Amino acid sequence: MTEPVSVAFNPGQTRAAFTLFHEKGNILTADMVGALRSALEEAGENPHLKLITIEGAGSDFSFGASIPEHAPDRIGRVLPEMHALIYDLLDAPAPTAALVRGRCLGGGFELALACDFIFAEEGAAFGLPEISLGVFPPAAAALLPMRVGVGRATRAMLTGESVDAATCHAQGLVEFVAPPGGLDPRVEEWFARHLSSTSAAALRHAAAAARMGLQAHVRDLLPRLERLYLEDLMRTHDAAEGVSAFLAKRSPSWMDR
Repeated sequence: MTEPVSVAFNPGQTRAAFTLFHEKGNILTADMVGALRSALEEAGENPHLKLITIEGAGSDFSFGASIPEHAPDRIGRVLPEMHALIYDLLDAPAPTAALVRGRCLGGGFELALACDFIFAEEGAAFGLPEISLGVFPPAAAALLPMRVGVGRATRAMLTGESVDAATCHAQGLVEFVAPPGGLDPRVEEWFARHLSSTSAAALRHAAAAARMGLQAHVRDLLPRLERLYLEDLMRTHDAAEGVSAFLAKRSPSWMDR
């Protein structure tokens, strides 16, 4: 059985590459979230690390969270763990980058938003489809406005529409867009140009300084968003109905309550 997260280091141990794997579009299961948290903790023991990259196996970054795990009887355990992963990424011991091919949706998009950089390939698409399930993405509500502004973040959350890589690059969310099949060499070139000759200690402290304002914002806001989700939204009929309808492969029957 393939592990939910594989970790590979370059010869100099200066770059760690995390690869997500789930046969259904690299969905973020509780096991994958736990594996990512463990990988980040282990990476912190390497004093020479200068970049951590996260990518999805195959043609997509991630379809998002596991819908069955977001049922009302499980979400109270799953959501806090996902948010703990967001905090871990904001505390990462080196610069972080999401390498996005294909679809980067829902919780997968939240994961990418918690990284310092997003590098994308042509054809990548970013979106928050949670509204179609009768819910909203708490971590994205905290992170996305800081990256693209309130208006664009509001549109993404309320419409659920996906945005292509070129548009995200124009908005400043994506660092660069590589041609099909060209993401890996472009990342290697970027790493060699910008980080490889820099002190790992300096990078570690500079990354902490650059994230400090975002960390304070997220640590203040995300717990309140989590309570709104778990204590208010998940008590509504429509939140449970959205998950049930998705699993039954039928259209939801909203009651607006």
